Amino acid sequence: MDIGTGKDLADYTITNKQEPITIPYHLIDICEPGTKYNLFQYQQDFYDAYRDVVSRGAVPILCGGTGLYIEAVLKGYRLSPVPQNPELRARLENKSLDELTQMLVALKEQNGSTMHNKTDVDSCQRAIRAIEIEEYNLHTPMPKRELPPIDSLIIGVNIDRELRREKITRRLKARLEEGMIDEVKGLLDEGIPADDLIYYGLEYKFVTEYLVGKTTYDEMFTRLEIAIHQFAKRQMTWFRGMERRGFQIHWIDATLPMDEKVNRILQIYGSR
Repeated sequence: MDIGTGKDLADYTITNKQEPITIPYHLIDICEPGTKYNLFQYQQDFYDAYRDVVSRGAVPILCGGTGLYIEAVLKGYRLSPVPQNPELRARLENKSLDELTQMLVALKEQNGSTMHNKTDVDSCQRAIRAIEIEEYNLHTPMPKRELPPIDSLIIGVNIDRELRREKITRRLKARLEEGMIDEVKGLLDEGIPADDLIYYGLEYKFVTEYLVGKTTYDEMFTRLEIAIHQFAKRQMTWFRGMERRGFQIHWIDATLPMDEKVNRILQIYGSR
């Protein structure tokens, strides 16, 4: 799962030196394809990597990921692992996505949580898992488990809406040309169930649906392009919400030359 996840490992190598330098990275290639990775596990893995980097006197850089995952570790969200509930899953397996969405909204209202993550309901499988979590939280007290907030400097890349859309479309075309369809086909050929790949959403969802014959290539491209645009818009909304919740984000113009971006970040970092 290299292309669809956007690992971009070539970006971790600096080649303008006499000897190429590879920047050490963490939390890449830590799970097998098909794994239902979640926010709780990410918190644990993040803190392990964070403590490791800090213990060596290095400065950790958390790059990428959704706003929810970033905020969860910076703020020290109190989360608990939610086991699978086979009986609940059996009761829900024949319900439509609309029915599951209505159930999830009602449960979130009972729990006092907000229906902010639309990817929870982009497939029946994800909606059932979201219901499973809300049901568990409704009847299970949150364990006393504190994780420390992280003292952080947050840099955001500010980009014009139309330029963002243009870059997303260009990147999607590049990923398809680089072999994203073959990547997903290879996972299916290895025995990863289609539903497990659809669970991941975005590239893996739409390419899998194309490969199993649910859509044409053109339909796949159009629907995937729209979904990524919508996802990017939701992420910007989340980051603006983080600012309202007390996080200071230093926004840098995406169109600036790379050297100028780096210099501005170093100036901000040095003035702390």
